[in-house]
Amino acid sequence: MGAGRRHDGHLHHRPARTRRRSHRNRPRSPAPRPDRLRHFRPSRTRHLEQHVTIEEIRRAINTDPANSDWAKQGAGPLFVADPAARIVIIGQAPGQRAQASGIPWDDASGAKLMMWLGVTETQFRDPELFAILPMDFYYPGKGTSGDLPPRKDFAPRWHPLILSQLPRIRLTLLVGKYAQDQYLVGRAKSNLTENVRAFREYLPEVFPVVHPSPLNFRWQARNPWFEADLVPALRASVADAIG
Repeated sequence: MGAGRRHDGHLHHRPARTRRRSHRNRPRSPAPRPDRLRHFRPSRTRHLEQHVTIEEIRRAINTDPANSDWAKQGAGPLFVADPAARIVIIGQAPGQRAQASGIPWDDASGAKLMMWLGVTETQFRDPELFAILPMDFYYPGKGTSGDLPPRKDFAPRWHPLILSQLPRIRLTLLVGKYAQDQYLVGRAKSNLTENVRAFREYLPEVFPVVHPSPLNFRWQARNPWFEADLVPALRASVADAIG
């Protein structure tokens, strides 16, 4: 089988025929369902990035067993994302008031942040201008000294999939230590203060800032350059990004 005789009397081997599979008979891969997304990690979701919507991602997060405690309380994932957004704000987990109202940055910290950015609340709440992705989309609860930190595995799991749906982002604002630890890997300075002080090194795509919590008033008092030097530069970057 597979051998033939040449005209000179010698045998030669013919390559075995391979059956070509018809594309008509090849089964199609099913479209990704939101309930399947919860089983994927970022490295395994790249092939899905062009096939899911933000609302499908939201439903997948809401039905993820890791978030069942919040779902039972009627709390959904708190984030804002629209494909037209120009700036993404990555902060820590939402506070208790924001979780209850369903509105990110719905507190004194949010008012301070808007002042730093030089935007009105109408602009800040416009999803075609600002996307808001906390490091965790659920309020983590109270700790011994303030709110608990966001879960370490949450942002690495869900941020890449959401960010892949935001093609027009021009500026990423990293608010606080948790966001900077995640997104300045290999580029971070020795501490948060030095990250923020070196903000020009990360421009024009990334802008690190401290958290605008009223509890940070002592930090701001020790670092007057923040209001004098950084805030004007931040406002200029924001204006350029949403321009």
